[in-house]
Amino acid sequence: MTELTSRTGGQLIVDQLRAQGTERITCVPGESYLAVLDALHDADIDVLVCRNEGGAAMMADAYGKLTGRPGICFVTRGPGATNASHGLHIAAQDSTPLILFVGQVERGMREREAFQELDYRAAFGSIAKWVVEIDDAARIPELVSRAFRVAMQGRPGPVVIALPEDVLVETATVPDAPYVAPAEPFPHPADVARLAGLLEGAERPLVILGGSRWTDAAYAGMVAFSERYHLPIATSFRRAHLFPADHPNYAGDVGIGLNPKLAARVKEADVLILVGARMSEMPSSSYTLIDIPAPRQTLVQVHPGAEELGRVYQPALAIEATPGSFVAALSALSPGQTPRWAEDTKTAHADYLAWTEQPSALPGPFQYGEAMRHLRDTLPPEAIVCNGAGNYATWLHRYYRLRQRGTQLAPTSGSMGYGVPAAVMAKRQKPDVPVVAFAGDGCFLMNGQEFATAVQYDIPIIVVVVDNGMYGTIRMHQEREYPGRISATRLKNPDFAAYARAFGGHGETVERTEDFAPAFARAVASGLPAILHCKLDPEAITPMTTLTAIRTAALARQGA
Repeated sequence: MTELTSRTGGQLIVDQLRAQGTERITCVPGESYLAVLDALHDADIDVLVCRNEGGAAMMADAYGKLTGRPGICFVTRGPGATNASHGLHIAAQDSTPLILFVGQVERGMREREAFQELDYRAAFGSIAKWVVEIDDAARIPELVSRAFRVAMQGRPGPVVIALPEDVLVETATVPDAPYVAPAEPFPHPADVARLAGLLEGAERPLVILGGSRWTDAAYAGMVAFSERYHLPIATSFRRAHLFPADHPNYAGDVGIGLNPKLAARVKEADVLILVGARMSEMPSSSYTLIDIPAPRQTLVQVHPGAEELGRVYQPALAIEATPGSFVAALSALSPGQTPRWAEDTKTAHADYLAWTEQPSALPGPFQYGEAMRHLRDTLPPEAIVCNGAGNYATWLHRYYRLRQRGTQLAPTSGSMGYGVPAAVMAKRQKPDVPVVAFAGDGCFLMNGQEFATAVQYDIPIIVVVVDNGMYGTIRMHQEREYPGRISATRLKNPDFAAYARAFGGHGETVERTEDFAPAFARAVASGLPAILHCKLDPEAITPMTTLTAIRTAALARQGA
């Protein structure tokens, strides 16, 4: 038996991360957790120092999405912690395992509103799955291992651990906690049999995949299940990577700017199977595709979190299971003959291809849809694409086709500023895989400073900045509700290509469609973090319409 030695709280924290297999962490340093930083000096953990806590937390979220293990982020107290709240909210709504460690004032100073003091249970209680403050160094292994379990188990999400500064220099003689693997709820055989019976009697079934806790085995198993049953498979908002887009059973993604034919399929399905998906506001088209609380469809809901089953929609069959255990249970199911809906599944895929094939021509010399189609045709299947929020992402979701699991990093929470930090983490985690971040001009400047992190660590991401000189999504809504009354949505932007070069990266400006492909090739060849500053005509507000068309329609409604 290994003899225990006395360790500081800071050393215990780092040793627990090592015991849990943590490869890398993100942070913005602070004096409140210097003892942890000192312990990291000698640890075999990759530390990415970021330029803002929001970017650091989003990088940690990306790690959680890529690995299924909690992303780890360290920030200092007060403003450092509140800056990180953006990443916490993403992890909460996206069901991503994440642990945020926050430096805290010394125990003896609490309740005096000491420098940068916050009550983290109050501040983050509505966002995180669990918030704890460690008051005794001897309990660090216990509470950190519990944090890993809470972050991963059931419906994954964020955990916040507050670390009083004096606890981190306090010593304790305690063993490390063992490696944590989350529990894997498995479907009851009777429920699997009921599902088989529902499919046997179905005429228009549809499966929608979403959520987290997917594995390569679950991905492959779902493809095989869909092939045996000739099932049409759709994916939820910003979860298109959960089924290969080039598969003949793929029906498209259920998100913003939904294909009307796919919307009709969801509404008209007689058996609707949700695997991991919650079908919240965005994928449900503002809760119009499925009736609440009693769906028109015979709803089968599969989710690893018991609290999610029936929370919004009352299912005919609720199955508490992870995607992996559910798909494993399906392996024994097979129809006795070719299902009656097999031809309709082919039609569903044809409808998807038609919806995503040819971008519409829009005003301006730079046709963003054609640039996206070029990337679709040239990037390898393993390439990872990242984005934040904004109308610019609609082109990506519509025209790019994801062919492997884990190749899409995007916030279902609709948080701006996510693409660049997510890309930094993705490329650090998978250095041999191409990683491309997409950002609008407004979105980029919310966390564009993390381009400096990419340069500092020689992480050659490529950022496509789509610049239309405004907060485009808000302007679109503004024109629809208050036509012609432009307020607070115009932007005056810097030269983003020069911005890249100023940091030590590669930067180019793209103003014409034909210039995009060679500029992208030069960005790749540079071997540097790169920004392509693409100038998009402000009129090209969505892949299908213009600002003028939206304004004209709004004025006509008001006139009527």
